Amino acid sequence: MLLSINPEFPEPRKIKRAVDLLDAGEVIVYPTDTVYGLGCDLFNKKAIDRLYQIKQMEKEQQLSFVCPDLSDISRYAIVDNAQYRLLRRFLPGPYTFVLEATREVPKIVQSKKKTVGIRVPNNEVTLALVRGLGRPIISTTAAMHGEEPNIDPSEIDDIFHGVALTIDSGVGGMVPTTVVDLTNGNVVVVREGAGPIDDLS
Repeated sequence: MLLSINPEFPEPRKIKRAVDLLDAGEVIVYPTDTVYGLGCDLFNKKAIDRLYQIKQMEKEQQLSFVCPDLSDISRYAIVDNAQYRLLRRFLPGPYTFVLEATREVPKIVQSKKKTVGIRVPNNEVTLALVRGLGRPIISTTAAMHGEEPNIDPSEIDDIFHGVALTIDSGVGGMVPTTVVDLTNGNVVVVREGAGPIDDLS
């Protein structure tokens, strides 16, 4: 089901409709500042299992998640002063930062090294969803595993039959986030994507 939402001024009643579905354990398609994403409530294991199934993705593939702001990140990741300064410079933005997980993070989204990928997208719809839910939302590209991202929300809706809702906020991007690992005291670019990397180090 497609739901058109204004990308700059998301309508509160439409956001609530999407949030209610997330709260009920559903998987939705939503826009970000890079590509369209598949998402569900970080704390609903059944929903996460379903998301893996819908995307036909192996459980070994790690999922990242969206927080509404920097202060929320510190609930789910251990962030030192240098890391915090870096995050403050680049977020909100098209980056996924890999950090050491706190005990708040469900095991299903942690790597074996107890790390997590966290996003704060520069997108009003995404941020409204996360604030409305009051919990982080899983963030993974709305494409079958290994395939290119699709920019058309109606086509994405046709591909993923198991989603409860597809938010249409216009044409999406084709380049995913830049993934940056901060866990070893260094800045390591794991994947070069939409975010520039020149100023990261």
